[in-house]
Amino acid sequence: MAWLRIAGAAVVLVLWVRPGPAAWHWRRLRLASAFGLMTAAMNIAFYEALDHLPLGSAVALEFLGPIAVVVAGSRTRRDLVALVFAVVGVMLIADVRWSGTAWGVILALTAATCWAGYIVLGKKVAQRGSGVEDLATGFVMAALLTSPLIWLVWRGIDWDAPGWQTGGDGASIWAVLCLGLAVGAASSAVPYGLDQIVLRRIGAGRFALLMALLPVTAAVIGFLALGQVPHSWEIAGIVCVAVAVAVRTADPDEGEVESATDR
Repeated sequence: MAWLRIAGAAVVLVLWVRPGPAAWHWRRLRLASAFGLMTAAMNIAFYEALDHLPLGSAVALEFLGPIAVVVAGSRTRRDLVALVFAVVGVMLIADVRWSGTAWGVILALTAATCWAGYIVLGKKVAQRGSGVEDLATGFVMAALLTSPLIWLVWRGIDWDAPGWQTGGDGASIWAVLCLGLAVGAASSAVPYGLDQIVLRRIGAGRFALLMALLPVTAAVIGFLALGQVPHSWEIAGIVCVAVAVAVRTADPDEGEVESATDR
């Protein structure tokens, strides 16, 4: 799944952005490749962690990555107060249950480290002013460098399955390819592309704190689309995250205000 996300996003972004020859020059490509690999490693580690830990525990441990970025960039007490509210909110929403294996904890912490790296490298990519283009080339390189994972995708294909069949002993090749493109576009190309737009305008610390909105969004969509009514502690967690975002210092982070040329 992680490889399909990166590869599908690479195809979608290359067709959409169409990076020019300069984007493939090594001076630009090395940072883009590091960013793409960091993103791929983040997804791979998190999906593997889910095989050994409850979802809430994996989410809570992975959130340590953005926390580290916020702490590193904190300059006022209000920053730390906002961080405390964000952490409490995520813990409540994620419904943390501390069970699982040590290997799962290691994988989740690896995902957390990669998430921190994603934010830091993503900020550097965004500052160059060609974030979405570098996102496309970076994902292409990440898909190529992690291509041995194709073997796992290959094993999940039922070559005798007709049309768009999924389930059973596997999925048809057409279902895998189309689902890979859809997942890549919806879960990587669009959100990571939007991340580049946001990172170009605000600092890494504030962006990291805003990551606490992800479980809030998931809870809201779960209620609207799936009829999953949040429990009282989940509502309290949403309120905590809202407070965290509200009390975050209004002082602009470094690189937060875009220049006239960027506009």
